[in-house]
Amino acid sequence: MKHIFGILLLIFTLFSCARLGAPVGGDQDTIAPRPLAVNIDSPFTQVPKDFRTLRIKFDEYITLKDIQKNLIISPPIKHITKILPSNLPTKELVIEWKDTLQANTTYSFNFGNAIRDNNEGNVLPYYNFAFSTGEKIADLYLSGYLKEGYHTEGVAKKSGTENASVKVVGLYPYKYTIDYNKKPIYITKVDEDGYFELNYLSKGTYKIIGFEDKNENAIFDSGTESIAFLRDTLHINESRSKVQLSLFPSKKAVKYVEAKEIPGGALFLFEGNTSEVNLQPENKDLVYKVHQKPHSDSVQVFVDTTQEIFKKNTPQNLTFEYTAGEKKGKASLFFRNTQPPTLSLSGEAILPPKSNFIIKSNLPLEKLDTSGWKLMQDSLTTIPFKAEIMPKDATKITISAEFLEDKKYTLTVPKASIISFFTANEKTHQWDFTLDKISNYGSLELRLKNTEQTPQFRWIQLINTEGKIIAERYTSDKNIKFPILKPGEYHARILVDENHDEFWSPADLQNQQYAEPVFIFPKKITIRPLWELIEDWNLENTTTPLDASSIIENKDEKTD
Repeated sequence: MKHIFGILLLIFTLFSCARLGAPVGGDQDTIAPRPLAVNIDSPFTQVPKDFRTLRIKFDEYITLKDIQKNLIISPPIKHITKILPSNLPTKELVIEWKDTLQANTTYSFNFGNAIRDNNEGNVLPYYNFAFSTGEKIADLYLSGYLKEGYHTEGVAKKSGTENASVKVVGLYPYKYTIDYNKKPIYITKVDEDGYFELNYLSKGTYKIIGFEDKNENAIFDSGTESIAFLRDTLHINESRSKVQLSLFPSKKAVKYVEAKEIPGGALFLFEGNTSEVNLQPENKDLVYKVHQKPHSDSVQVFVDTTQEIFKKNTPQNLTFEYTAGEKKGKASLFFRNTQPPTLSLSGEAILPPKSNFIIKSNLPLEKLDTSGWKLMQDSLTTIPFKAEIMPKDATKITISAEFLEDKKYTLTVPKASIISFFTANEKTHQWDFTLDKISNYGSLELRLKNTEQTPQFRWIQLINTEGKIIAERYTSDKNIKFPILKPGEYHARILVDENHDEFWSPADLQNQQYAEPVFIFPKKITIRPLWELIEDWNLENTTTPLDASSIIENKDEKTD
């Protein structure tokens, strides 16, 4: 019905060809500027090809913010000579150009978020004005819904800090290669229900994308903004509706960013979550160690500062050749060696039931000497234990034993028995801890149904109301148990690992690769103390998630 309403406006009012590129949604808290008149006679058709100045009058003084970023003219007018207002606010918007207009063509001017009132800065979002050099204005439209495909519903937002990103949908003329670093020729804002509508479309073949426009530049920024797209082209010969798009995190291109000195070495920062970065020093005599978690954007390099080159009082140039995915290059920094590495260790005082004691380190660990370690129960009994560095996280040590509720434990670790690269703990550490009562926790079992479309390994994640992943399993099992959960409300999500690389692959627009599949449990999960909750999960019906907000990917909160 929204496009019918637009057609009626086209006939009876000025603003049929000067409307927002988004459907009207509820009452607004503030009032944006309103267009009053334009220097083209209604119904804005038969405009001469030598027409070169567009003037739109408003009901109040306006300013234009980042007009070069926001303005989209379709089809493009290349030689713009003047856009007002520039420095001083005015009640009239003026655009002048040199181009001769094409015959029988509808031109639309989408101003994005540029138009604002002078006093409060209230934005007239995605204001769109159209006219035609032919006998009628192109009246084709495309509508549909842009929905969240990755994040779960109900993520808590702190009061007063809510600032949801603008979401937009755009069309590019179909070509063998498309430059997504340029603005779409048609663009519209998505309303709070996910609905979008693109108007004044000409017949043709297009590629459609939807994305979070966080910086409001009307251009998709890969790696920082979520993306939705269809691999297939859209052949628009008539108006279309019910187009469905799903937003997913986007892949960031691999590149080297910078190098920073850290105590005992250097931190090399990359982008793009490459599976592994290979570093080789130009100085072949350098003694060094490299630490990188898989798909991490940071690589730590620790050097043996007892070498002769570091005994000088002058900074030393450390240059490494790197290979990150398909990217190769050199990275260097001046290493001053002013702060030696110090190993810091910590552990929790209260553990969840049936869990291990975890020692966390600020540095990656290389080996342990547990010959002098002692684990006491109630200060009376020495009990056996096993200590090992976590295979997938060298900054953590797992201490496993037959821990019991209502017992007090003391772990003593002598000096120099936890060894990092070129350093060790400089003092004896002692940790006192207990196990929490099982009666303070509940449990959950998820039973997956209709898993034929996801036979691969998958992550099953539990996400709390703050958006943190608090537990996950990587498994191909159909029945997944979370035996120890704190009471509260959770959402469940499945990330499918189609290529078995133990890394969930985001969407890649440039290479037209969809994100790996995501399933979201369609209701909240409430955990209560001493409750054993069993939920059946039909994957056939949960590929389209509920409305959503951002999730804080906090891996420190995960349960291994």
